[in-house]
Amino acid sequence: MIYILLLIFFAFALSNCGRNSSTSEELITVDVTMSYPKKEFVLQDLFDIEYVPLETTDEFVTKSWVMDISENIILTIINTSGDILLFDRKTGKGLTKFNHKGDGPDEYLFPYNVIIDEENRQLFVNDGRKATIRVYDMEGNPIRSFKNKDKATTTRIYDYDQEYLLCEDTYTRDSAVEDDPTNTYFLLSKHDGSFRDIHIPYAERRSTFLEKKVDDITYGASPTNSGIVPYSKGWLLMEPSADTVYALQEDFSLKPYLVRTPSVQGMDPVVFLFPSVQTDRYCFMQSVEQIWDFEKKTGLPSKDLVYDQQDGRVYECIFYNADFEDGDVSMPKEYFDQEIAFYIPLDPIDLIDAHAAGKLSGRLAEIASTLHEEDNPVILIAKYKK
Repeated sequence: MIYILLLIFFAFALSNCGRNSSTSEELITVDVTMSYPKKEFVLQDLFDIEYVPLETTDEFVTKSWVMDISENIILTIINTSGDILLFDRKTGKGLTKFNHKGDGPDEYLFPYNVIIDEENRQLFVNDGRKATIRVYDMEGNPIRSFKNKDKATTTRIYDYDQEYLLCEDTYTRDSAVEDDPTNTYFLLSKHDGSFRDIHIPYAERRSTFLEKKVDDITYGASPTNSGIVPYSKGWLLMEPSADTVYALQEDFSLKPYLVRTPSVQGMDPVVFLFPSVQTDRYCFMQSVEQIWDFEKKTGLPSKDLVYDQQDGRVYECIFYNADFEDGDVSMPKEYFDQEIAFYIPLDPIDLIDAHAAGKLSGRLAEIASTLHEEDNPVILIAKYKK
């Protein structure tokens, strides 16, 4: 069976929230069917922005698929070839490139994602095809490997702490009931692959995955939003089958964070609600309707919304970059850690054209003046303000 996941790389996800009533302890509630007035934001008002032009050499040629960003490293992968490339975060200089794609004991077939444990100088490669986590040092030398949770299709891993990886099993489509549910999230030991499930209650399993079988080939489509959102106070978890988004506590307990309405259990088609960046004032999310036209390859309409905790209102969001006078900004649906909110890859051709038209300013204009069309992308890094 061949699954073709239709990925949408760049679109930022924000969504609708509204307080139930008076006390600050009451949950944010979200009506995913409503329309809201628009509110404009400037990236620089909410985040500290870095620009890193990735060095381009004969050896270090990459695309915009950034897998992880640590204090000193930007890590990119090329899924099709299996190349893993490490760049210096401050200068963009290429540091290490390796490729262990293959079917051998120290090789991976398809790296779903890779994360950096810079403190221990280790890289964790999530080899989805082999259901295995492979650990390499920063030069790409194999250290160890261990099997993933049995029967899990682990699409994302995050560096939770010194002991665990936080994992997401998004595309599990098994039917389940409340007294014996399939768990989307689990903690996986970095050392031996032992795990502990994170149990989020729900009635019946609702998968984000749509599929259509033609002859012997199964085609699929799904929102590419991460259901795990790291933010300043910890981690948010969105279970597609549940109406409540939870905050994962230090003792592994779950605290309700927001509730969506109407219930996901009664909707057809489902409108999923994915949390996104959380600041002290704003709760960003995205609603995505589960509709896809397999012939036209279009669908999954979404709304980017925000709840303003200061005025208690919900808005539809539009973002702008103060350094780039060229319309609104599309943001990705992947998140990194408690320091970095997200990244945006900037295409050199777009930057060169915008610079020629006088649409760039500041550091971005300086970088664009040195670019060539065949260069690697410039990485915009948005950091939470301290």
